[in-house]
Amino acid sequence: MNEKNPLWASESFWKKVAIWVTAGAFLLLVILTFDSLSQTQIGGQRVQSYSVINKKIDYVYQPDLHKSVPVIGETELLFGQEFSEEEAQKLVTLGKKTTQAKNCMNCHTLLGNGAYFAPDLTKAWLDKEWLSTDLRENLMVQFLLDPEKNARTFGSDRKMPNLHITPEEAKGVVAFLKWMSSIDTNGFPYHFKTINAKEE
Repeated sequence: MNEKNPLWASESFWKKVAIWVTAGAFLLLVILTFDSLSQTQIGGQRVQSYSVINKKIDYVYQPDLHKSVPVIGETELLFGQEFSEEEAQKLVTLGKKTTQAKNCMNCHTLLGNGAYFAPDLTKAWLDKEWLSTDLRENLMVQFLLDPEKNARTFGSDRKMPNLHITPEEAKGVVAFLKWMSSIDTNGFPYHFKTINAKEE
């Protein structure tokens, strides 16, 4: 007398399970993709519009969240100019394209991606090494134009080579770095003290 095989032991059962699992995983991937796109859309809650370069940017630690969150403050003009959204986008885009053309990620990281030879640039605009907010943008431009003459090693012996960046490209990079510092990176990089932080 032949006993009937249990359902879970049949080949057709596992074929159906595989189809349903694959379909479910694909649907979940589509949902997560649309959610990620909405979270990273420029002008959204986590990624500010380009004209944020006209504002003061800082980070405040939120104990309930166990992370630092960006705080957009009052007007703080970049290069003494108020940029429209279109002008800000053009300048930030120039900076972004310059960092790509000069292959900055060959040494640096941006949002944690890249190489680890040089400092992460995610919050470079807010780095305490720029001494003061009054000096910062000019120090950054001078450094980008002539890294050897304006060497800043940030506590290491590593120096940036001269990448022959033009003055306009240097301003674009500074604008790009200021805009990037406004992105809510969920606390990354951790334990980062901004240029405005008070010593405890």
